[in-house]
Amino acid sequence: MKLIKLDAIDSTNDFLKALASKDELDNFTVVTAENQTKGKGQMGSKWESESGKNLIMSALVKDFLYNNEDVFNLSIITSLAVIETLKALDIPDLCIKWPNDIMSYNKKIGGILIENTLKSDGRIVSVVGIGLNVNQTNFEHLPNASSLSVIANKIFDKDILPALIVDKIKQKIELWETNSVDFWKQYFNTLFRKGVPMPFKNVAGQNFMGIIQGVSPTGKIQILLEDDSVSEFDIKEVQMLY
Repeated sequence: MKLIKLDAIDSTNDFLKALASKDELDNFTVVTAENQTKGKGQMGSKWESESGKNLIMSALVKDFLYNNEDVFNLSIITSLAVIETLKALDIPDLCIKWPNDIMSYNKKIGGILIENTLKSDGRIVSVVGIGLNVNQTNFEHLPNASSLSVIANKIFDKDILPALIVDKIKQKIELWETNSVDFWKQYFNTLFRKGVPMPFKNVAGQNFMGIIQGVSPTGKIQILLEDDSVSEFDIKEVQMLY
């Protein structure tokens, strides 16, 4: 694994995308930063991180995705890789809030942002951005956020995390063809608030009750509504109220 360590950058995803467009980078090249000034979440939301306290990383993944319909498979792999890494560190009560926020005790401790580029030869090159709250303890303006340190009541060595996570991603990519059904099951079984009635809000600002039933092959969440119909929602088309 080639590692590029930066002190401060606007976005590790943007930096790695720019680097990948100019050079033939090794697969699984990783960029980390101590501080990120323009961190992004899903659909342009902001990701805030206290300088030097957390894991900010982006990894290049090539030769896995070949079809736009399959891009969510990498979200499955990355989410499970992060969950398994944190389980090995004895972080309790872990789950995935659709599509790929990492939760512990109903608090968000991390997020994943995957950006895909379609090359002229048809290949899809992915930049996998991962942010994990590791040793940050002040979440005064983020009531739904927490960190590994707060949850486990100890300080972690964040520098060991990139290699651990990337190793898990590699393993799952190698096993994908024979284990994809099992990985999808693991993802669903780890979903936050699956199978229980809960309130949601749609893009029109209307609240409604529903039950998470699953996730479609393209990554849309499937929600059982009060009229017994099941509707699919894309990212940012629906918000969980919890």
